Amino acid sequence: MKISLWMGALVLTGMTLSAPLSSSAQDSAAESEIVKSEQLPANGIWLENLNLVNMSQEYGSPNARKSVDSNPLTLGGVVYPHGVGTHAKSEVALLLNGSAKRFLAMVGVDDERAKAADASISFEVWVDGKKVASTGVLHGGATPKLLSVDLTGAKKLTLIVGDAEDGISDDHADWAGAVILLNPGAKAPTTVGVPIEPARLVIPAVSPTPQIHGPRIVGSTPGKPFLFLISATGAGPITYSARNLPAGLQIDGATGVISGSLKSAGEYSVTVTVKNSKGTASRKLTIVGGEHKLALTPPMGWNSWNVWAGNVDDAKVRAAADAMISSGLAAHGFQYVNIDDTWEGSRNPAGEILTNEKFPNMKSTSDYVHSKGLKIGIYSSPGPKTCAGFEASYQHEIQDANTYAAWGIDYLKHDWCSYGGIAKDNSLPELQKPYFMMRDALYQANRDILFSLCQYGMGDVWKWGAEVGGNCWRTTGDINDSWSSLHGIYSSQDGHEKYAGPGHWNDPDMLVVGAVGWGNPHPSHLTPNEQVLHISMWCMLSSPLLIGCDMSKMDAFTVALLSNDEALDINQDPLGKPAGRVANNEGLEVWSRKLWDGTTAVALVNSTIQTAAISVNWETIGVKGSQPVRDLWLHKDAGTFNSSYKVEVPAHGCVLIKIGKSAS
Repeated sequence: MKISLWMGALVLTGMTLSAPLSSSAQDSAAESEIVKSEQLPANGIWLENLNLVNMSQEYGSPNARKSVDSNPLTLGGVVYPHGVGTHAKSEVALLLNGSAKRFLAMVGVDDERAKAADASISFEVWVDGKKVASTGVLHGGATPKLLSVDLTGAKKLTLIVGDAEDGISDDHADWAGAVILLNPGAKAPTTVGVPIEPARLVIPAVSPTPQIHGPRIVGSTPGKPFLFLISATGAGPITYSARNLPAGLQIDGATGVISGSLKSAGEYSVTVTVKNSKGTASRKLTIVGGEHKLALTPPMGWNSWNVWAGNVDDAKVRAAADAMISSGLAAHGFQYVNIDDTWEGSRNPAGEILTNEKFPNMKSTSDYVHSKGLKIGIYSSPGPKTCAGFEASYQHEIQDANTYAAWGIDYLKHDWCSYGGIAKDNSLPELQKPYFMMRDALYQANRDILFSLCQYGMGDVWKWGAEVGGNCWRTTGDINDSWSSLHGIYSSQDGHEKYAGPGHWNDPDMLVVGAVGWGNPHPSHLTPNEQVLHISMWCMLSSPLLIGCDMSKMDAFTVALLSNDEALDINQDPLGKPAGRVANNEGLEVWSRKLWDGTTAVALVNSTIQTAAISVNWETIGVKGSQPVRDLWLHKDAGTFNSSYKVEVPAHGCVLIKIGKSAS
């Protein structure tokens, strides 16, 4: 490692530390010995001895004196007796209150991943909101780097590990020998999480006047069952009507359910109207009849996994359907009730899939969900076994598709799982093969079944998911209710937007607001502002919106998150152009997308750990002149602005705005 002095700053190859540092190579060598030592230096405290519960990371948990895989901390063949092993993306903040003098650590990819091609990370040190050190990208096997940062008078120290913007695979990061040198007699620093600020959200009063929500366009195959619930709010009772319904469809005026089957292909412009004692509302609904016209907007609904995992059963699914109606979420566009893994039993002598004792009659369950005007989904795998080890669809694709159709299933999540043991390799043909097979089986069935691929983004699935018949495809690993998971997932979606559109959508996984817990429900660990960001970004990205919580126990905040029609309209926008990131200034991000009515939706995202002002310039998002701005979480007009808009955004928060005047 080269060391030189220039104008009072110590410059290391690949890294510049702007704070005043040691004045000689001898001092640097001495600091290297400190971080390698078993003995604590005078007035020092090892990072590992602080409370690491506030250190977030995207995989695993931080390990004191060990790597992520619980091996001795090892960098470049040197074993470090002290330090913290973590995993990108990772972040921890420490309150110093002016009591510290210096921070020291040797950093790099732990030797346990030295030969891993995907191991690539970066380390950053922030002091009082300013980045003072950055290693740049370090790959597995690269020479570790010494960080030495002056903390004189500093109030807050933040340590960050990034994933080099290429995903987190094998990103095992070591803060080896990490130590804070304190002033004599000073108190030890404390670690802190992101401040839990009040959510930037207004819970609006429910309007008694009728309003229509949900998708403006829906597709179906002629001759196959059609089911669509008009989503509308207002004081009850509400009556529903539809003008120019295509042949084969009829509407229930009391429930708003349109059913039947289209007689012929075509595009039909239908006027739907809702009435109550307070007024009338009408809106155009486009019904498209043809082959492969499902999911013209992203699916909205509920999935059992993130709350119940293997504890799902028939009663819980029926309760979810009930709650979808009673909570009012169905009136805002949510329509699918999806059963995830562990419903499966064995096969009968003919090879047909059976349910287990938790689901005594799947046809009855489907009929119950359909009776509410809702749709039902199910889960399987292209391999011999599901992720939970239950019977899957390998070599039974046509049988299973026909069984699902006979049961009345409307949605299939097809999860890679054990097919990894069948595939010859990770080549594109092998990744595609099982999904082609199930696609063909679903196309032959006598019912429309939305096809959701779940294989975690392997082989850049966003580039070919539509080719194998996918209506949506998972682009990431499983989400959990942590900031590191949320941030890692949404930020990785930039660039994927060009592959998605009506009928085929990127899926960054299900929602983790409300009471989640994978069999042991608890309130989401996301802060209120992180939850606002979560819903905002999933709407901006045209993601499927699959609720993952216990809908029977939602508080007013969760209902408000999930029923913000101004945000949901972005997700359900019929133009179907997902957002991309147009600016990113040290974690202050601007995401933008065009909408069908000529306006532009913008998400101003603050991924840093302190409130910050974020601006969007009209030139960046392709608009000109004086433009009105509406704040969609505060439900109010912000004013008219000539060339830009600037607003304070809370830490780990998002301000969602709409720019321009609707041409509709």
